[in-house]
Amino acid sequence: MTMTVKPPATARKPRIDLRERPEIVLVPAVFVVVVAGWEFLLEPLGVEAYVLPRPSQIAASLGDQLGDELFWRHLWVTLQESLAGYLIGVAAALVLGTLISQIRLVERTLMPYIVAFQTVPKVALAPLFVVWFGFGMTSKIVMAAVISFFPMLVNVVEGLRAADADRIQMLTVFGASKAQVFRLVRLPTALPFIFAGLDIGIVFAILGAVVGEFIGAKEGLGYLLLQTNYNFDISGMFAVLVVLSVLGLVAHFLIRFLQRRIAFWAEDSRVIGA
Repeated sequence: MTMTVKPPATARKPRIDLRERPEIVLVPAVFVVVVAGWEFLLEPLGVEAYVLPRPSQIAASLGDQLGDELFWRHLWVTLQESLAGYLIGVAAALVLGTLISQIRLVERTLMPYIVAFQTVPKVALAPLFVVWFGFGMTSKIVMAAVISFFPMLVNVVEGLRAADADRIQMLTVFGASKAQVFRLVRLPTALPFIFAGLDIGIVFAILGAVVGEFIGAKEGLGYLLLQTNYNFDISGMFAVLVVLSVLGLVAHFLIRFLQRRIAFWAEDSRVIGA
């Protein structure tokens, strides 16, 4: 008697339940409605293109800029300034935040100055940075570093202080050193906070670089925005703003991707950055 062996059934892919995740439909639907209304309602409302261009005009201007080699040079300059300032701000915040959270004397000595410095509008510092560091990339890097520093610092301090006291006490009882407590308890607890700071900081770094370019620059997307403004090219200004928005979104999703890989246990954390 021969037995027929049935091939194993292929695993079915789980279907996405739109009732549980309505944003899958709502997000693109809202985009389509807004863009369609923007495109077709401006003319009946009497809004001129030099006040608010239509999305089709912005798309055409964006296509022209993407085909221009000069645009990519401006984009590359802003990217360099943003990333360099971001890395400097993050590194400084990690070091200083760790010292503040672990050493009470450092906190009491430096924190009042840090908070006072944070209350100063960063836009007001941009002209000083241009005077001190010149019209080149250095002043924009410093601006990006300064404006991205404080959100990262706050999250590092709060994250390292959020560690479970019972776990710390247990490790201490078993003879763990401060370095081991930091590595096994404080740092894993702080990672969701740190990624929240990284997420906010990268957007602020791009903002800082563009603000610095507004004050004094010869290259960069901020400089390009000023040029399109002087030429009264409103659709060109919107095109540059679209590029800046895309940069921020790409940076945001990259940080989220790294968080899912490194701090995967805290993917659903509701940590809010300052």
